[in-house]
Amino acid sequence: MASKTTLNAKNLEALGAERLAALLIDISTGSAANKRRLRIELAGMQSGEEVAREVAKRLSSISRSKSKIGWRRVKALKSDLDTQRRVIAETIAGSDVDEALEVMWRFMGVAHSVFGRCADSNGTITAIFRHALADLGVIAKAAEQNPRRLADDAFCALQQNDYGQYDTLIKVLAPALGLKGLDHLKMLFVEWSKHVEDILPGTDGRSGARVSYEDILNLRKRDRTIRTALEQIADAQGDVDAFIAQQNKEARSEPTVAAEIARRLMAAGRTAEAFDAINMADLTDSHPVPFEWEAAYTEVLEALGRKEEAQEFRRQNFERTLNANHLRAFLRRLPDFDDMEAEEKALAYVDHYPDVHRALAFLLSWPALDHAARLAISRAAELDGDRYEFLTSAAEVLRHKHPLASVITLRAMIDFALDRARTARYKHAARHLALAKRLSAAIKDRNPINSHEDYLAGLRSRHGSKTRFWKIAV
Repeated sequence: MASKTTLNAKNLEALGAERLAALLIDISTGSAANKRRLRIELAGMQSGEEVAREVAKRLSSISRSKSKIGWRRVKALKSDLDTQRRVIAETIAGSDVDEALEVMWRFMGVAHSVFGRCADSNGTITAIFRHALADLGVIAKAAEQNPRRLADDAFCALQQNDYGQYDTLIKVLAPALGLKGLDHLKMLFVEWSKHVEDILPGTDGRSGARVSYEDILNLRKRDRTIRTALEQIADAQGDVDAFIAQQNKEARSEPTVAAEIARRLMAAGRTAEAFDAINMADLTDSHPVPFEWEAAYTEVLEALGRKEEAQEFRRQNFERTLNANHLRAFLRRLPDFDDMEAEEKALAYVDHYPDVHRALAFLLSWPALDHAARLAISRAAELDGDRYEFLTSAAEVLRHKHPLASVITLRAMIDFALDRARTARYKHAARHLALAKRLSAAIKDRNPINSHEDYLAGLRSRHGSKTRFWKIAV
């Protein structure tokens, strides 16, 4: 049974309305965010229209602001924006979906001001607007707005998609737009594509106009926006040919585009055409083969009934790249028990893969820690101590069950830092040395490495003059 001092709704109700009101005033003092939240709740006591007015007022304030948003203020901004988003999606939409739709459009419009003033390096603000875009789709469907008007609003928004805030707008609005709305939106973009003079002066017959580099960039940006929108409309309408029509011959030779076309053709039951499309890809050195193309190619082969060929392709590509997805797909299609034997054979192949770091990374992530430990021990001389981020992670993963392998990776980094006199890494090397000392106590069979004491003596002999290191080393 919960204590009466536990913070929950029932216990707080016991304080009474008057005491709670006084506490809220006290708590909100000095907190603009809490005050805004309380004002919204008070507005909600009057009407949904009052709540919408409070939210719109706050959004206008955010949009008008010119001050830069440093990393210390990003958390507060995230909380503020998420509060406004939730109030629109839950409170306002619950009483008036048409009003909520209007205010959510205003919310999305704030993105331009926000992203222009803050660096969203970890994507926290982007996540808020992505969530809001999903809310917009739900609200638009519930509002049952005229599809043509909704398409007009979407068209205007996509023309201002400077920060990618509207990247999935067509997808989320497709249910609300319906066939008529999507057709109207398509028409708007097709018409826009015809008006080059909107971007490039002089293309309307005027003489003497000069085209700047900025004009050309704006034209490319516009063309990219149009092509992306028409592709998304084609997908929303299930029109494979319309999607393909947006890709010129050069684009169709790009492996990722060829894979996208092939997958859409397969979904439409046009497997033979999918095979032709996937084989249009340029797989020369100038176009490195991405996993997306390889995966799509095997899917096409299977759709054509060429399952053994698809399996052999997966096996060969795994052995070439050590991409775990290829191996998983290969094993998944094998009969029971055959997959276990095939997995062991694959892991044995990895043990001898030319790139020791790629091999070790695969074994750690698969995971096959016994194989990873044996690899680190048997190929210790190949480990590059300069790859300190990867080797630090590897040492951490191996330390509990495979201390010998962990010590070997730690020593590779220590040796590199001291041999190359990388003073900036001395602090990390000292930490690695301390960890290696602790792990050495758990190593029963030291072969093929010497003891920690002997290793430390060797370091002092070779690098005794590096006083900056020894001042911090344990």
